[in-house]
Amino acid sequence: MLYCKVGLLGKQKKRVNKNFFILFWSYSLTGKIIMNSVIEAINNRRSTRAYESKPIPRTMLNTIIEAANQAPFTSITQSQPWRFVVVEDTEFKKKLLQTALPFWKNSIEGLKDHPEIYKMATSLYDAMDDPKDVIYYNAPVIIFVIGPATGGAVSCALACENIMIAAQSLGLGSCYVGFGAMVKGNAEVVQALELKDGEAIYGPVVLGYPKVNPSPAVASALAKIGPNKKEPVTKWI
Repeated sequence: MLYCKVGLLGKQKKRVNKNFFILFWSYSLTGKIIMNSVIEAINNRRSTRAYESKPIPRTMLNTIIEAANQAPFTSITQSQPWRFVVVEDTEFKKKLLQTALPFWKNSIEGLKDHPEIYKMATSLYDAMDDPKDVIYYNAPVIIFVIGPATGGAVSCALACENIMIAAQSLGLGSCYVGFGAMVKGNAEVVQALELKDGEAIYGPVVLGYPKVNPSPAVASALAKIGPNKKEPVTKWI
């Protein structure tokens, strides 16, 4: 561990592979926009759920952490409220998965009253290669963003966003994995993360080189997803 162009399709798209299922609609924006490297990174970012085992160079990780540290923070905290734990160790990642996976499975069991969603979720798990990691997706790096349990959520979420945009700009995939935070029940994990009373885990965010090329943009930031919605949901005053 280390401390430390938007011309979207206007019709239904469906993508299925052995790692995930996506059903979405996307739309074109009306009017022109300015494109630069920052906007391009934002537009091209996807939630990646299949990674190569190739390690990420430490210089890249340092760059990503520095970008996260530049995130804005709310006036509630008055200062940068976060700290980061970067997990690369394979055995420790196994402990994280063993701790978090039961929460995912319990959540899936609660979906049995919704057969289609339940089938989709269980099929995703069954189709995964061993080891079946539906939490961290066998990513080479997991970044825990840790901050105050009270008042830290917004600031730490902004840091997570910076992590993902920076990763995209460097050719890496990323994914915000909420179930990955369900590890506070393991004393060994808590000790390794140096979690204190009053602290919470935000994210975490997993990183790695994508196994497959990302799909086209699923939806414009200015468009409401839905089969019957064709106009951008934007009000100009």
